[in-house]
Amino acid sequence: MKRMNIVYIFMAAALLAAPVSYASKDFYGTIESRPEGNAGTWVVGGRNVDVTDKTRLVEEYGPLSVGACVEVGYEGKAVMEIASEEKRKCKRRGRRN
Repeated sequence: MKRMNIVYIFMAAALLAAPVSYASKDFYGTIESRPEGNAGTWVVGGRNVDVTDKTRLVEEYGPLSVGACVEVGYEGKAVMEIASEEKRKCKRRGRRN
């Protein structure tokens, strides 16, 4: 019984000591809505995307307007870039994202 308690203590310590890191969550989607300016909450592919003044906006494949296909790039939880992309990148199983 004492051994099991020690095992539980070590398991709990290992879980609590694990470093917190955020995996990249980059994704493609269609802009469904966006604020009048750049900063604010955009809806891309059904997800809320919080854009700040630090977010890089790239319009290589067209303007970042409603209906445009984009790639959303994250670093941790921060949206680092929104870039227009070719429409084909937003298609899934014959549907638009």
